Amino acid sequence: MRAAAPAGSARPARPLPGGTRLVRLHAISRRVPAAVAAIAACALGLRLALIGHWDSYGALQLPLVFEAASAMAITITTASPLGEPERAGGRWLPFLRLASAMMLTAAAAAALAAAGTGAHLAGGPLDVLRNVAGMTGIGLLCAAALGGGLAWAGPAGYLVAGAYALYTQWHGPALTTPWIWPARPPHDLGAAICAGLVFAGGIAVISVRGARDRADE
Repeated sequence: MRAAAPAGSARPARPLPGGTRLVRLHAISRRVPAAVAAIAACALGLRLALIGHWDSYGALQLPLVFEAASAMAITITTASPLGEPERAGGRWLPFLRLASAMMLTAAAAAALAAAGTGAHLAGGPLDVLRNVAGMTGIGLLCAAALGGGLAWAGPAGYLVAGAYALYTQWHGPALTTPWIWPARPPHDLGAAICAGLVFAGGIAVISVRGARDRADE
C-alpha cells in the first residue's frame, strides 16, 4: 500500500497541459518575451518623444521610426534555433507562427496607438496600424528569403524609403505611389490595400514555411 502523505506537506506541482507547454516553449525559443519588451520600449519612447515640439515633417517622421523598430522586433522572432529538423517534425508550427506574428503585430499597433493618446500623433491609430502591419509583412518576407537573423533589414530599408517619400512632399517631386504607404494620408484606401497585401503575404509565407534558418546558425 502507498504510504499516506504527511499532513501539511506540499503537493507536487501539476505539469502544464501539453498545448500550453508547447505554446510557452515556442514563445521562449523565438524570444517573444524580448520582442514584447522591445515593443513596450518603443511605445514608451514614442510617448516621451511626443512631449517635444516638432515641425510638420518631424511630426510625420517620428512615429514611423518607432513603427519600424517595432516591426523589426516582431520579425526577429521568426528565427528558429533548430532549423530544418523543427520544420520537418512540428505539425503545429504553422499555427504557432501565425498566432505569434498576429498577436505581436496587434500588440505593437495597440501599444503605439495608446502611446499617442492625448498627444498629437500624426496620422492617428489608422496610420499606426497600416504602417506597423505593412512593415511587419516586409520583415516576414525577408525572414523567409534571407533568414530570421536578417529579417530586420526589410523594415529598416523601408524606413529609409518611407522617410524619403515624406521628404519629397516638402521638396518635390512628391512620391505618390500607394506602395510607399507612410507618405499617404491615413484614410488612403490604395495605401491600406498595399500594406494589407504585403502583411497577408508575409503572414502566409512565414506560417507555412517559416524563416530560412539552418540548425547550425
